[in-house]
Amino acid sequence: MLNLLHHPAAAPSGKPPLLIVHGLFGSGRNWGVIARRLADSRDVVAVDQRNHGSSLWSDRHDYPAMAEDLAEVIRHLGGRADVLGHSMGGKAAMQLALTQGDLIRRLVVADIAPVAYGHDQTRHIDAMRALNLTGVTTRGEADRRLAETVTEEGLRAFFLQSLDLKTEGGARWRLNLDALEASMPAIVGWPGTKGVFARPTLFLSGADSHYVKPEYRETIRALFPVARFAKISGAGHWLHAEKPREFEETVRVFLDAPAKDAS
Repeated sequence: MLNLLHHPAAAPSGKPPLLIVHGLFGSGRNWGVIARRLADSRDVVAVDQRNHGSSLWSDRHDYPAMAEDLAEVIRHLGGRADVLGHSMGGKAAMQLALTQGDLIRRLVVADIAPVAYGHDQTRHIDAMRALNLTGVTTRGEADRRLAETVTEEGLRAFFLQSLDLKTEGGARWRLNLDALEASMPAIVGWPGTKGVFARPTLFLSGADSHYVKPEYRETIRALFPVARFAKISGAGHWLHAEKPREFEETVRVFLDAPAKDAS
């Protein structure tokens, strides 16, 4: 099973657990603050997806496999959960909703659509692979070296959260870069999954992002007929990191809406 980061409810209320699914190159740890804040009245569990963090490494990295990983986790948690997925994690969550929808009560899809994209993230794999880790013992030193190929400070900080500085034999990435590179067409793509998830679904996007275009709405509505759409002003694709309190409050309002809205 995937590695799980548990955040027990501060004041249990009987609400279903919330499962948080990170995006490409991320980990459950990236969501720590938001997870803890959303755990005020429900258990929150953030996963490390396969080939990320402390979870299994596998040559297979596609959405059917990732969805089955999430299904195993939800069954372990009791059989039903609310699910929040960002980017690649949003696609994995949509795949699960369309194929094993009874496991999900409500779904939040953060800044991604059920479509294939033309961009490619291999350049980031190249940058991480090229980082000379010899003698690196601090994140600051790793950042200085990575700055030679990755100029954006926020992106470096995000990547370096997946650098393990405490392993025997020296620093190493907690990412299966070889498998992710080989699977990149599947990651940026979409398997064309059929099905309908007719339970409450929120497509939450950054207003400055172009990942969920207006022309995608017809496709989204065909698969998620009761989908709602919301945007967070001043945020791009990393909306949860750029506007965490606004993101958290929007998710909370949607998940806690009256039960009559849920199937």
